[in-house]
Amino acid sequence: MADVKYIFVTGGVTSSLGKGTLSASLAKLLQARGYSVTIQKLDPYINVDPGTLNPYEHGECYVTLDGAETDLDLGHYERFLNVPTSQANNVTTGRVYQSVIEKERKGDYLGKTVQVIPHITDEIKRRIKLVSAGNKYDIVLTEIGGTVGDIESLPYIESVRQLKWELGPQNCIVIHLTLVPFLSTTGELKTKPTQHSVKVLLEEGIQPDILVLRTDRSLNTGLKRKVALFCNVEENAVVESVDVSTIYEVPLNMLNEKLDQTVLRKLGLPVYEEPPLTEWREFLRRLKNPKHFIKIGLVGKYVELPDAYKSISEALIHSGSSNECEIDVEFIHSEEITDKNVADLFKELNGILVAPGFGSRGIDGKIYSARYCRENNIPFLGICLGMQCAVIEFARNVLKMEGAHSTEIDHKTRYPVIDLMEEQKSIIDKGGTMRLGGYKCIISKGSRAFEAYGKTEIVERHRHRYEFNDKYLEDFRKNGMLPVGINPESNLVEIMEIPDHKWFIGVQFHPEYSSTVINPHPLFVQFIKACIMK
Repeated sequence: MADVKYIFVTGGVTSSLGKGTLSASLAKLLQARGYSVTIQKLDPYINVDPGTLNPYEHGECYVTLDGAETDLDLGHYERFLNVPTSQANNVTTGRVYQSVIEKERKGDYLGKTVQVIPHITDEIKRRIKLVSAGNKYDIVLTEIGGTVGDIESLPYIESVRQLKWELGPQNCIVIHLTLVPFLSTTGELKTKPTQHSVKVLLEEGIQPDILVLRTDRSLNTGLKRKVALFCNVEENAVVESVDVSTIYEVPLNMLNEKLDQTVLRKLGLPVYEEPPLTEWREFLRRLKNPKHFIKIGLVGKYVELPDAYKSISEALIHSGSSNECEIDVEFIHSEEITDKNVADLFKELNGILVAPGFGSRGIDGKIYSARYCRENNIPFLGICLGMQCAVIEFARNVLKMEGAHSTEIDHKTRYPVIDLMEEQKSIIDKGGTMRLGGYKCIISKGSRAFEAYGKTEIVERHRHRYEFNDKYLEDFRKNGMLPVGINPESNLVEIMEIPDHKWFIGVQFHPEYSSTVINPHPLFVQFIKACIMK
C-alpha cells in the first residue's frame, strides 16, 4: 500500500472512558479484515516514561520486548492484536521535550528561537510517523492520553490538526470518545457534555470524523441524530459503546455498530469480507460458560489500585478461559499478612500469586505467603520480587540461614541470597536503567516449567535490578528448590521450582506481559490447572 493511513482517538467529558480499549478493539477489527495495524499512545505527562512512577500514580508500568517502560495501554494493544509493541509505540511529553532540547543544545536549529510551534509539534509528528517507517503498516492508530481541553494535551491536538491538513481527509481521521450520562432524576440521557466536548475540539481546530458515545444503556436513533446534527458528523458516524461485563466484548460490539466499516469508508479503503473472529468468540464462550470455579489470592502492596496489576489480572482471565474456569481474584495487601493470620487469610483460596514490587514495604507478608504455600502444598506462582521472596523464605526456613534476605532490603544481611546485579552497582539514575526487555532462558527438561512451555528455549521480559545469588546455588539444589531456568549468556537464574510440591514456581521475569487472548501464557495456564485440581 502506497500511503499509510492514520487514525487518532481522542477523549472528552471525563478521563477513564476506555480510549485504550476502543483503540485496541478497532485495531483488532481492522486486523481481522486483512490490514496490518499498529497502535501507539501519546502521553501528556512530562515524565520521560512511567518507569519511575509509583503504580498508585499511573497504574502498571508495561515493558515491551525491546526494553521500553511504557503506559499500561500498550498491554491492551498487545493482548488484543497478539503483536508485540516497541519503544516507538509510546511517546511522552517528557521524551518529546528531551529530544528537542538535546537538538537545541547541539545547535541543530541553527540559532533559531525554539518554540512549541513548529519545533515541539514537528517532533510529535515525527514520532507519530516513526512507528510506520518503511510503510510496514497499512494503518497507524494513535491514542492521545488525557481529555480534550487539558493544557498538557494541546501540543498533541495541534499536531493532529496539522497532520489532518498535511495528509488530507482520506489519509487521516479523528475518532472522539465521549460520555452520554443518564440522569436518574429526570430519566434522561444527556448529550450536552458531548456537544461541549466537540465544541472544545472545534476550538482547537479539529472536526471529529466519528463520535463514539460511551453509555450505560442503548441510545435511540433520535438521540444519535441529534448528536450528529449538533456535532457536524454523519449520522452513521455516531457509534454507541454500551457498558459490557468484560472489555473483550467491545470488539464484537464495535463490529455490530459497523465502526470498522465506517472507518475504512472514510479512509477510502476497501471493506473486505466481515471477519468471523472465530478464536475471539470461542475465548468469550469459554469465559462466559465456565465448568470450574476457583479463588486465587493475589498478594501485593498496591492492591488498592487494581490497575497496578493489570497485566496479571488479564493473564488470569486468559488462562481462566483456557481452562474453562471462572476465577475470583482476591487482592490481599502484603502489609496485612503476618505469620499469625496467614492461615486464616488463605484458608478458602485455591492458589496464591505473589506479585512483583520494589522496596521493603510489605516484604514480610510476601515471605509468609511463600512459606504457607510451600508447607501446605498450595499452588504458588511468584513473579519477580515474588520469586525472590520464595527464595528468601526457603533459605531461612529450610537451609536455616537465619536473617537471609535481599540486599535491596538489608544490605548487611549475612546471607545475601538475592543480590544486586554486578552491572547495576555503579548506576545512580533510576529511569530506564534496570534489566529491561526480552532475554533468553534455557529450561531443564522434566521440570514443571518445561511441562508448561513444551520447549527448552524461551524469551521472556524483565524489569529488575536484583538477582538470585549464584553463590548459594548448590545449597538450594541439594535441598529441593531447583534452578530450572537459566539465562544462557549470563548464567543468571530465571526460574526456581520445588518438584516435590504440587505446583510451586518462581520466575524472575514477567510472564504476564506476554499473555494474550489468542495465546494465554503457558505458566498461567498450568498454574490455574493446578489450582483447579486442588
